[in-house]
Amino acid sequence: MAAEYMHIGIPVLNKKPNMVYNEWGGFWVNERVDDYDYKIEYLKFEEGTRFPEILSKQPHVAYKVDDMEPYLKEAQQVIFGPEALGDSVRLAFIVHDDAIIELYEEK
Repeated sequence: MAAEYMHIGIPVLNKKPNMVYNEWGGFWVNERVDDYDYKIEYLKFEEGTRFPEILSKQPHVAYKVDDMEPYLKEAQQVIFGPEALGDSVRLAFIVHDDAIIELYEEK
């Protein structure tokens, strides 16, 4: 298994400058995570978002993985997904060691 750190996702109550709306997910997000030295993804979830409420209340850490299946098996809980974002990308959110982890798989 190999996981590469991508960002930390921090939910916010108010939109920050340069946020864009993600219609698919029903949330606002800063346009480019790499604009911040700390790789912070700010998220403001809207009513009706497809994501579980816990993501609007607690931060998560995102990792790019080669294969998310082993991580899903080790998870305490799968709270979202896996969801196909296209032909070659899958996304899931899990709880592992009481922390919320985003798994981003690109084949």
